Amino acid sequence: MGGPLGAIIGRCPVAAASGGNEDGRIGGDGGIIRHNRKCRDLVFLIIFIAFWVAMIVNSSFGFNQGNPLRLMYGLDYKGNICGNRHADPDLRELEVRYWLNPNQVYQSGLKNSQFDLADAKSICLMECPIPSEDGINWVCDYPEGDIRLSVDDWIDRDYDYYEYLTTETRNSSLQLQGPCYPVIFPSVNVYWSCQFIARASNVSLKQWQQMGGVDIDENIMIDKTIHRAINSPSAVLKRYMADIWKAGPVLVVCGGILPLFLSIIWLLMIRHFVAGMTWITVILFNALVISVAMLYYRKAGWIGSDALSVVIGESDPYVHISGREINHLHVVAVLMTIVMIISFLSSIAIVRRLLIATSVLKVAAKVIGEVQALIIFPILPYVILAIFYVFWFSAALHLFSSGQILKNDCNVNCCSFDLKSNKVNCDNCCGYSIHYTPHIGISILFHVFGCYWATQFIIACSSTVIAGSVASYYWARGEISQEIPFLPVFSSMKRLLRYNLGSVALGSLIVSIVEWVRFILEALRRRIRHGDPAPVTCIEKLMSTSSQCCLGCIDWTIKSVNRNAYIMIAITGKGFNRASAIATGLIVNNILRIGKVNVIGDVILYLGKLCVSLFCALFAFLMLDTHKYKSAHNKISSPLFPVLVSWGLGYVVATLFFAVVEMSIDTIILSFCQDAEEHQGTAQYAPPLLMATLDGQGEMQRLTQGS
Repeated sequence: MGGPLGAIIGRCPVAAASGGNEDGRIGGDGGIIRHNRKCRDLVFLIIFIAFWVAMIVNSSFGFNQGNPLRLMYGLDYKGNICGNRHADPDLRELEVRYWLNPNQVYQSGLKNSQFDLADAKSICLMECPIPSEDGINWVCDYPEGDIRLSVDDWIDRDYDYYEYLTTETRNSSLQLQGPCYPVIFPSVNVYWSCQFIARASNVSLKQWQQMGGVDIDENIMIDKTIHRAINSPSAVLKRYMADIWKAGPVLVVCGGILPLFLSIIWLLMIRHFVAGMTWITVILFNALVISVAMLYYRKAGWIGSDALSVVIGESDPYVHISGREINHLHVVAVLMTIVMIISFLSSIAIVRRLLIATSVLKVAAKVIGEVQALIIFPILPYVILAIFYVFWFSAALHLFSSGQILKNDCNVNCCSFDLKSNKVNCDNCCGYSIHYTPHIGISILFHVFGCYWATQFIIACSSTVIAGSVASYYWARGEISQEIPFLPVFSSMKRLLRYNLGSVALGSLIVSIVEWVRFILEALRRRIRHGDPAPVTCIEKLMSTSSQCCLGCIDWTIKSVNRNAYIMIAITGKGFNRASAIATGLIVNNILRIGKVNVIGDVILYLGKLCVSLFCALFAFLMLDTHKYKSAHNKISSPLFPVLVSWGLGYVVATLFFAVVEMSIDTIILSFCQDAEEHQGTAQYAPPLLMATLDGQGEMQRLTQGS
């Protein structure tokens, strides 16, 4: 250990007699509160500040260039976003994209076709048109030029001004060159795009043929072409991001308010009802896992009749249109089944160890009772984190939608009537698409990394403050009560802000980098697997699984070391590296003494955090299952992303509050180990409850002897 730490972290009588040494450690009149400290790891604090400046600049790019409407609605042939009030014409109520020419849709689906669906002529409507039952309906282009109709009148006429056309424009329309086009196929609103159903109306088709219209392809290809475009991976990802946007109130309630309430309730129950909390936590965890799994089964269509519908509004009951989102729900339902089985078996395995966890939680409850400000302290980092997440999610949506709308480069021949020039134009055949440059992808990745680092930094700051407060409680037990700071939490916050922010920035950066490396390696592994058609051998599968397990173990180890390092930073005021070495030495020297007790306590706390987050996910499911999110503009494409985000936010909030118990236990145990090492195996500053927990029925003697 390089010498006793009592002169730094406590009032060890031996150290007190020496008065001090060259390391600046003071004894009898020093202690944890007043011994000399100095700023540590300043370089990493500067890096963290520079990172935040870069985050703000990066986000400002998204706010300037992005438009979240692009995530939900498509583009018309002019490059306007449907539903955009600033478009020409005003499209604020016209949100559904409709392809006017069915033959262009058919051609874009042919193999080796140079004509893409993005180049097919599309306009924005309020709802998808349906064929007439006794004649033929028309959908005409936006009124302009010689068509003296306002957009509102055009909408009131069901987009039909065929009767106002001249002989020339009528002949052009019969050649499928516009400005009016026949409604031959029924269509339904699938995620704000009119999905054609390859079932032509016999009445409309016959009327079209009698009028001398050109042949219209009735192939199933017009159905499949639009279906493929709507269900492409990029389109689905955009809809998932739009789901987060539309489910904002759900995230506020289930990712912010609800976990705050549940976490405080859990802390109060630990304080006043600790004996039964371990059993309640295990039983509640299993019940919540089963409930969430059943809801995924329900939305996937495997239970009941409330499966996810991809159609917005009414649809033909005889036509089944599925989406990639339903397949994702099937996968998640299977994964939740595996989690449900594992959680049930694990609960059975730890039943016999729950009494040990109860004893450990009693120690934490005693600390919370003595330093009562710890219960409400996490509200401060919670508020900071909430403000950060509001900013981050808003910037993320704008960054994700910040691609440029550019005209496509196509080599096709097509003609359409231009109302402004009042003639058929064969040169303007290419449509518009949203193009994402590589720097946008880098900006998004940087933004995601920034979210993880900032979250880890705020959690680390909270943990360090809690550790400092609990250390004050432990090392003052042998003295008069005035030795405990009047406001230990505020004193610990002051030390953090003044001396230790650089060390916390370094620790949170290490965890973030390890997690990011895992993410990148997993993404590369998936890309290589999908890009290589060769079958995967057993050895390759074993190597892949082993590498993932190793990275997971490294990640868990670093998080554990970091947590203990924050404790020693709060206690000793050392830099991150030195504090990590001290904490690791204490743990290695006392692994038999603290191993079983600490592991079981961590398991129960982890299950508690999962209970809070799973309850948030369950409540998010129930909120998303209401009529508000099943129809019209607020209809979500899938509950998957909002539920997962609610789960993640709930887990982060629970981590902030559960750190009160978690860090209390770890701080007291590490302080106990150091106390025992400095006093020949007998801790002098340990609270009686802790001594009773570790020394019950001769446990202390057996562990000390290593038997």
